[in-house]
Amino acid sequence: MLSLTLLCLLIPALSFAQDGSISGPTSSSDAAGYSCNASACKLPKCNCASTSPPGGLDPADVPQFLVYTADDAVQSYTIDSVNQFLAQRMNPNGCTPRMTYYTSLNYTNYTLVTDWFVAGNEIADHTMTHVGSPPNDEIDGNLIALNALAGIPLSSIIGFRAPYLNYTADTLSHLAASGFTYDSSATSSIPVTENGTDAFWPYTLDYGMANDCLNVDGLCKGKPKLPGFWEVPMYAMFDSLGIDGPHLMDPWLDPADGSSTVDDNATLTYMQNTFLAHYNGNRQPFGLYTHPIHTATTYPGVSASNSTIDMINSFLDWAQEHEGVWIVSTEQLLAWVQNPVPLSELDSFTPLKCSVPEINQSICDGIPDNEQGLPDLCDFPDFPFYTCYGCPVEEPSPDNPNPPQQNASNGQEPRYRLPANCSTPWWDPVKGTCLCSGASCQYHDISRPIGPNGANLTGGDTDRASSGIPSPTASFLSFNGNGASASFPAGTWPAIMVGFFGIVGGLYLIRI
Repeated sequence: MLSLTLLCLLIPALSFAQDGSISGPTSSSDAAGYSCNASACKLPKCNCASTSPPGGLDPADVPQFLVYTADDAVQSYTIDSVNQFLAQRMNPNGCTPRMTYYTSLNYTNYTLVTDWFVAGNEIADHTMTHVGSPPNDEIDGNLIALNALAGIPLSSIIGFRAPYLNYTADTLSHLAASGFTYDSSATSSIPVTENGTDAFWPYTLDYGMANDCLNVDGLCKGKPKLPGFWEVPMYAMFDSLGIDGPHLMDPWLDPADGSSTVDDNATLTYMQNTFLAHYNGNRQPFGLYTHPIHTATTYPGVSASNSTIDMINSFLDWAQEHEGVWIVSTEQLLAWVQNPVPLSELDSFTPLKCSVPEINQSICDGIPDNEQGLPDLCDFPDFPFYTCYGCPVEEPSPDNPNPPQQNASNGQEPRYRLPANCSTPWWDPVKGTCLCSGASCQYHDISRPIGPNGANLTGGDTDRASSGIPSPTASFLSFNGNGASASFPAGTWPAIMVGFFGIVGGLYLIRI
């Protein structure tokens, strides 16, 4: 563990590390040299890079998707941070918005990953130890550990984002060969209102990449050809400087309009203006790409700006006043792109619905009311975590992402890992039984009907002004539900604090 003195010495260097921000265009039409045979490239398996909506739809018939993502470790404070923006919002069909969590495993609590997934959110790969230009074992090990210790089905981990947005052509090739569906590390860095914009709808790499051609070697001009593998660009926002004023991840941390200081009002203005450019144009997706630490209010020693939190909520309130706006995960966006249906037919579009499993037994299945007291504490010195799936004998690493379980002689009974023929909410890892593995599993669809009769064409919150922000951990219990300081054994909480301040001190400054 780094000493605090050494950490302080490292902080100035960390502040200059690449943070995923951009200062200008990362591609151009000439650099891309992109050409796609639209007559041969057909949905759902192939899509050309295009600024026009997929399926030939008129923009007026296209939903305006607002993609919400978070990167890095999953902990109670990161779930709280996301929930303060999404927990009491509704999409037009009455469903709570889902989001994508690009998960890295250092300092991650596996039980909360399980809970977040079973609640309907997408869990995606962000490497094990958060390294850019990642080696293959960092990518593959994350898959293995998320499956083994969080019970996420391998078939459900379909997406990837590179730490620091540092990826290579070899990264994309490995992802495609490993069975991933998409990458979302590339940048759309030219406003949708500009000629030659690179704000493409998600597209497959049958004809190569069309983004980041100026930044990443081996991309574009027909490379790399990866049939059926998708790129979901990250869409930048732009302040009054236009193409010279881009903002990408955690834009609320950036000064706007050439200023040297952050101004929440200026940030809100360019977020709204960029949104309207998308909404009034070809309705390319709009993205909020976040690191939850920056807006966390429940992390010890970190004081998030209430003004910034209010600004982000104000933006989401405003955006949801527009008809046809849906807050979605990357997975939901891609499902629509592969099967684009007009606004008038979204009522029957399954990926946007919300169904909950009806399970009333006490099992360790990712449903907090069912699993209280059941997760195992894995008491490692660098960082202890909880899991429903049995503690490993050592911390997972790229060299050994799925260590053997501790046995009963260590005081813990072995747990049963999720099999391929059972889904997470129905699996009892204590007894090793699947409560339901067929089509008869009971789910309750809580979606409400939407248009085209003019009803429920907008989403919104649930009267936040009168009720106040609810406690976001009410549904997503911290660790085993008792609170961290109460549930960890003596001496563990100080270790957590030292470890957390070390890792977050660095991540807070490098911002990705």
